[in-house]
Amino acid sequence: MLFNIGAGEFVGLAILAMILVGPERLPKVAVEAAKILKKLRNLSQIATTELKANLGPGFENLEPQDLHPKTFIKKQIADLMEDKPVTTPKAIQAQIDPDLL
Repeated sequence: MLFNIGAGEFVGLAILAMILVGPERLPKVAVEAAKILKKLRNLSQIATTELKANLGPGFENLEPQDLHPKTFIKKQIADLMEDKPVTTPKAIQAQIDPDLL
């Protein structure tokens, strides 16, 4: 489900919240928690946008999960595997000048 929390655990957390906060204040606490989550989401979007702008061209499709070292290395290896192999130029064959013969 949400954050790997099952239905039973979610119900248990709801009951615990009702006991700790009380049924009268629970709606106010839920509204405040939603506001805080909304602010955090907005801050993360702003930070991601600023990071993309500061990194410059070539990073338009940057996602925060791409910054994880394991993901970064996998992506780089996959890009290298997709590239065409480098072809070496043909070696120059030595030729004898016909005037010397």
